[in-house]
This record gives sequence, structure tokens and C-alpha cells, in this order.
Amino acid sequence: MKAKRLLIALILAACFLPFSLFAGDCVEKMSDNFIDIQEVIPDVVMDIRYYGHHNFLGERVDGYLAPKCILTKEAAYALRGVQKDLAPYSLTLKIYDCYRPQRAVNHFVRWAKEIENTKTMREFYPTIDKRNLFGDGYIDSKSGHSRGSTVDLTIVPLPIPQQQEYIPGQKLSECYLPAGQRFGDNSIDMGTGFDCFHQLSHTENSAIGHQQKINRLLLKSLMEKHGFRNYEKEWWHYTLKNEPFPNTYFNFPVE
Repeated sequence: MKAKRLLIALILAACFLPFSLFAGDCVEKMSDNFIDIQEVIPDVVMDIRYYGHHNFLGERVDGYLAPKCILTKEAAYALRGVQKDLAPYSLTLKIYDCYRPQRAVNHFVRWAKEIENTKTMREFYPTIDKRNLFGDGYIDSKSGHSRGSTVDLTIVPLPIPQQQEYIPGQKLSECYLPAGQRFGDNSIDMGTGFDCFHQLSHTENSAIGHQQKINRLLLKSLMEKHGFRNYEKEWWHYTLKNEPFPNTYFNFPVE
């Protein structure tokens, strides 16, 4: 009996502790149904934030061994449809995050509990007490990204504008500030930066400007046309409606 209990504890620790065993399957091996997005959309722009340091943790996230976007084939081919619709208008998709290993989500949870670590607060959560990130729904112990059919993305004009280089330790600016005052992302103006824990990031927030509303509507309309649904608190976050693994949380690394 003790051995059985130990085995269960090890499985939970490797996957989604402190989830219950009934929260969904945890799978350590990549399914054959996953694919690198650049095999499907070779010209997509990549800005995998959790591989680098320009993210709300301020460091590379566990499980990101390469700056790649891995998705289920269903999500990848649906996304290719969005890219094709943008191409005639000299626009392209830019991806921030795709499949996210459960070990990365666990890293988020550990970080959220480190209340004294606020080095990225000014940019990513300038108006929120870090102790409230769980209660306000910004951090959770599981993520749809780990199921492989969720993507964080935006739209970039062609030719691609120069992207501001992020240098660890540089002075940060609040993510909700107007474009030109916040970090210089090269996308069309969506009203806030990526991963901005702020009400202005809510997709249908009426306080953003007219052009920013149009830009968000463009992304939302095309994503919905090709079978995705938006998370209303994050203009960049979309999940395939008919995702193939709705109850499975994967934990293989991105490499």
C-alpha cells in the first residue's frame, strides 16, 4: 500500500501537483498528432516569450528548450487558414506561445508564490498585488496551453517592422501605456502588450482606442472563422473549439 501511495505521489509531482487525479490525464510523451507550426506556416513570425527573459517571470521558463511553437495538427492547420486570409493584405501572424508543458505551468505557480520577487511588476502587473494573481484568475495550476490547441498571438504588418530588443535588467514600462510608451512590439496596436495583467487586456474593453478595437476585432473575427474561441480576459489567447485533447495535459518539453 505504501509503495502504491508513493507511485501516485510521484506521478502527481511530475505532472500537475496539486491537481487531483481526476483533473485530467497527464502525458509525458509527445503525441504523433503534434506538429511544429513552421512545418505548416513557414513564414509565421515567432516571438516565443517563455524561451527568453521578456516575460512576467523575467527568466526562461521550465520546459522551453527551444523557441518553437508546437501545436496539435488540427490547431496548426486551422491557424494556417488565418494566415492565408491575412496574406493578401500584407499582414502576418506573430506567435508568442503555443503548447506549454505542465512543468512550465508549475513554474508559474512557484513564481506566483514568491511574493517578494517583483522584478517584472512594473511592466506586466503594475496595478495588481502579486498575492492576488491566483484569486484574480491570472495564474492557475493548469492551462489549456498544455492540451496543445491553444495559442497566444497577434498580427504584424509586412514588411515586418523592426522589433525592439529586450535586454534583461533594462528599465521597464507599464504594459497598458499607449504604443510608443510601452515596450516596442512590432505588431499592429492591440492596446496593451502581451501578457499584460490589466483590464485593458480584456478583449472587448471599451476604454481602448477606435483603431485598437478594429485591430482586435480583425484578429478575433479571423480566429473564430477558423474554429478558435477567445479567452475574454486576454485579447491574444485563443483555443481551438474542437480540440482533440480536451482532458489531457501534456508535459513533454518544447525542443
